[in-house]
Amino acid sequence: MLDQYSYIFAIGTFFALLDAFNNGANDVANAWATSVSSRSVSYRQAMVLGTIFEMVGAIAVGARTADTIKNGIIPTSAFKGDAGVQMLAFTCALAGASTWVMWCTKHSAHVSSTYSLVSAVAGVGVATAGAANVQWGWNNGKGLGAIFAGLGMAPAISACFGATIFMLIKVIVHMRRNPVPWAVYTAPFWFLVAATICTLSIVYKGSPSLGLNKKPAWYVASVTMGTGAGVAFLSAIFFVPYVYAKVLNKDHSVRWYHVFQGPLLMRRPPPEGVESAKVPDYAVVQHDEFDSEANSSANSLKDDIKGGDAVVTGSTDEKKLADAEAVKASYKELAAAGDRKLKAKLMKSRGPMGWAMRFLRDNPMGAGEIYEFHNIRCFFKRLPAQIVAGALYGIHYDIHAAQSGIEGTPEGARMARVYSRAEKYPNEVEHTYSFVQVLTACTASFAHGANDIGNSVGPWAVIYSAWRTGSAAASKQPVPIWQLAVLSATISVGLITYGYNIMKVMGNKITYHSPSRGCSMEMGAAITVLVFSQYSLPVSTSMCITGATVGVGLCNGTIRAVNWQRVGLLVISWIATIPIAGTLAGVLMGIILNAPHFT
Repeated sequence: MLDQYSYIFAIGTFFALLDAFNNGANDVANAWATSVSSRSVSYRQAMVLGTIFEMVGAIAVGARTADTIKNGIIPTSAFKGDAGVQMLAFTCALAGASTWVMWCTKHSAHVSSTYSLVSAVAGVGVATAGAANVQWGWNNGKGLGAIFAGLGMAPAISACFGATIFMLIKVIVHMRRNPVPWAVYTAPFWFLVAATICTLSIVYKGSPSLGLNKKPAWYVASVTMGTGAGVAFLSAIFFVPYVYAKVLNKDHSVRWYHVFQGPLLMRRPPPEGVESAKVPDYAVVQHDEFDSEANSSANSLKDDIKGGDAVVTGSTDEKKLADAEAVKASYKELAAAGDRKLKAKLMKSRGPMGWAMRFLRDNPMGAGEIYEFHNIRCFFKRLPAQIVAGALYGIHYDIHAAQSGIEGTPEGARMARVYSRAEKYPNEVEHTYSFVQVLTACTASFAHGANDIGNSVGPWAVIYSAWRTGSAAASKQPVPIWQLAVLSATISVGLITYGYNIMKVMGNKITYHSPSRGCSMEMGAAITVLVFSQYSLPVSTSMCITGATVGVGLCNGTIRAVNWQRVGLLVISWIATIPIAGTLAGVLMGIILNAPHFT
């Protein structure tokens, strides 16, 4: 046991946890952003379902072995059998990758945690063994060349699959004169498609320890088609009568537990005097009692600015500068008004968050700097409430308000233009597809927990093995179950506490979302991941879902239905990840490995 390097193990553990936290806050949050944006699930429901399926996937059927040389980028001989150097290398890789992703998450820039870690390992490889020994080419789909190829191919192919599925829904259902019955009666077919894709995802991406992907082709085909047919049959027996009674019969007395009555629900007499079905409102932009207050504040602010323009004297340049400063200030004030709206809601809520917000309001910091004695006392008095507010703020964050932009700002105007290009479909139709989307989202989360947990646990397992045994880890290293449990829990914490930073700029920030669009996006992304996995090509699930989102957005018939500014920022962040994460990790490894020291 390398007791002299225990500090490296401790530092590596910290950065492994930080990398898992970022994985949840960045990758998992982006995967669930589609479902939340479509209003198929609420943000809190996404947290609960994401936590359950991520942890079940990771612990039950997660990777029991981890690649010590991530994707074959660094040769095994680079460490020369030195366990200490191996520990240092993967600690630096985790430090570089997690630092970059944390910075991106803080600034709401979506990047791939997997690509960040792979790039960091490549940087460490350059510092350890030299650039000539790093696999820059294709390397059977495991080198950096394959990663660069995936950056372009995966989003494009996913866009095609997502657009194809949504166009099928559009032709079969949305373009009908009376689309509601078509949506209800064709539901088993979409459950068949979704269940088949989800089963294939579990077989090929979510069951490395079960070995289902090693079964014969006829076995895999039988299982997937049998599962899809079974789900379709159950939906025809239970789901269709339930939706028939609720949507077509407009029976408001139907509850979720009535679904077990099956065909008996179709015999229920329709209620008299009911004009519309009772289903959720899936519109992206919705207003509540706080909106009028925020709008009045914004209007009064604009009036103040207009009034202030009249008193500006001097040259034309001075007036232009004053106008620009006034407009800039107004945007900041409008954003602050939106923040005050959310805080006003939280202060009226019950529970720990409401208490924390009211406590911070009633105990403000005093005059002067933080080092004043009265402010020091106040700081420690406010500390428990600040911790509670920081931990629970993400749970109460208004994702949809942030995605649609603040009214009166350029972002709000841009999103209004994007939304105006998208056709809005009846809530009764969208309600049917919300159940399909929940199925696809939960399966994607399960497969992510089972498969992508290896990206976070791999380097940590290597560090732990080298530290515990005193010898360099082999190319494949067993992963203890406790490491899977710890990191899967950390991923869930990242989603719950910090995932709102990514969710607020994804989903509806790219194009208009609805359940029928959302399930098309998720199925298109799942198919793309399956195709790439069959050719052993590295691919990011987050990039696939982003590509599918753009593809479905283009199905509105115009390129203006997509927020290309946000797409451009995403592409820049993806490309920048490779050199930045690699440089951070490589420079850190080079400095430590070659630092002067006393002999």
